[in-house]
Amino acid sequence: MSSRAWARLNGMTTHTLETNGADIVYDVEGPLPAAGGRPPLFMIGQPMEASGFRTLASYFPDRTVITYDPRGLGRSVRKDGRVDNTPTLQAEDVHAVIGALGVGPVEMFASSGGAVTALALVAAHPDDVTTLVAHEPPLFPLLPDAEAADRARAGIRDAYEARGWGAGMAGFMAMTSWQGEFRRSTSPGPRPTRPSSGCRPGTTAGAATRCCPTGPGRSATIARTPARWPRRRRGS
Repeated sequence: MSSRAWARLNGMTTHTLETNGADIVYDVEGPLPAAGGRPPLFMIGQPMEASGFRTLASYFPDRTVITYDPRGLGRSVRKDGRVDNTPTLQAEDVHAVIGALGVGPVEMFASSGGAVTALALVAAHPDDVTTLVAHEPPLFPLLPDAEAADRARAGIRDAYEARGWGAGMAGFMAMTSWQGEFRRSTSPGPRPTRPSSGCRPGTTAGAATRCCPTGPGRSATIARTPARWPRRRRGS
């Protein structure tokens, strides 16, 4: 490990914030207020936890980087008894974390479902973010082949619920590798016939559906979001 990486590792602090129905855990790498007067860089994903951004954060040694575990994932514990995800609720969690930082608006990189959360955030709280990079938000309703794509995603969910996490992930990889538009008569690819054990060794497919908050049945709701998002940067 380089001295810079070691310094960043030892300079990281972890915080827990109680929000509506969840304890949200977030990490701060670097000083607050950030050095040079620049806003902190907040990196978010869904269903990815803060640990998924460690490598990317290491490429920004001159920035204060914020990461967090979305509610129900990693270290962030849900207390509302629910397992579904909605962009508006997760956006309020992110809004609460930004408020807890106490340093004003942030710059944000948001990927996948996190990009949907971020779009909901800037729609509801535009003063929270100065610049947003929304990377590949899964906004199926905006696609010209939305109906066929939704059926393909339903097939992934069915494979997951019938044969476990491995089958669902295989279907997901096939779908994300699909070239061109989805059509009524096509599917993302062959579904695996070999049964999968689910979340942990020895876990049945039915139990996997209950124990995996990241399964297709849990995270698919992030895509069901109105298409009324800001299309320009603030101030443009």
